Amino acid sequence: MSTRTFRITVRGVFDGLSAAQRADLLADAAEHDVLHAAYTPEGHLSYDIAARTAFVFRFSDTGEEEEDILEATERAEETARAWLTGRGYGFKNLRSGAEDLSQAPLGKRQRRAVRSSGS
Repeated sequence: MSTRTFRITVRGVFDGLSAAQRADLLADAAEHDVLHAAYTPEGHLSYDIAARTAFVFRFSDTGEEEEDILEATERAEETARAWLTGRGYGFKNLRSGAEDLSQAPLGKRQRRAVRSSGS
């Protein structure tokens, strides 16, 4: 059995931030810029608090079976909740989406490479 790679995206909105919390987020904004976003096992948070209160955590995880994506999604959501509550940040509208990369369609370049190696 092969290992499957999952990408999990957890989205939400900061809620009820104090002026100090908003200032803290603004001070750390450069390390959470969407241009540096990546799917990582520990999760990467991106936001632009100056523009809007939405945030996105991106996680990567693995599993052996298709059903493992459900547990990976639960872990990602719990990690996001723990990060937010551990810092005292209120949030709402938490939702997640997950993708099994073994099921993702091949891009144009990948299809060409598969055809080239198969002939």
